[in-house]
Amino acid sequence: MRRSEIRDHLLETSLRLFNEHGYHATGIDLIIAESGVAKTTLYRHFETKEDLILKALERRDEEDRRKMREFVEKRATDPMERILSTFDFLELWFKDKDFRGCGFMAAAGEHKDIADPVFRAAEMHKRLALAYFEELAHAVRFRDPRLVADEINLLHEGATAVAQMVRSAEPAGQAKRMATALLSTMDRG
Repeated sequence: MRRSEIRDHLLETSLRLFNEHGYHATGIDLIIAESGVAKTTLYRHFETKEDLILKALERRDEEDRRKMREFVEKRATDPMERILSTFDFLELWFKDKDFRGCGFMAAAGEHKDIADPVFRAAEMHKRLALAYFEELAHAVRFRDPRLVADEINLLHEGATAVAQMVRSAEPAGQAKRMATALLSTMDRG
């Protein structure tokens, strides 16, 4: 494998293991065993485990946000339908056999200090998601797009937490119905 392929393989293996076992419980030795690379190779790509976690979160952030945006753009052209289609995206994610909840929530939960770089990376993902919801709300021309984004974000986060616990995609549908009702009451400019 080329250097970039090895790095990608390490990141994908790490993301899978972090999702399955958590960030603290996934040790470097397990990542090495699962990826089939030497310890020196891992440390050539990532100086520390924290560096590996941060790069993995960065990759997941970029992939998740890109996938949602592409899904929404393909799914709907109407601005209101675009907001609501974000819940259809959640439903697909919740149905995935590997769904175990939000990796960013898990990262923040395991790295509780708000000054911790891992916590900050998880927080940044959430801020970027919120910014996307605000962008969608602007397109609908809601009078207070930030408020709409906050409400949609809360429904997303709540649905994700419940789906993790009940292992069902139904919370996405419930959240979408709640969003539909909520958005019908919001003022437009």
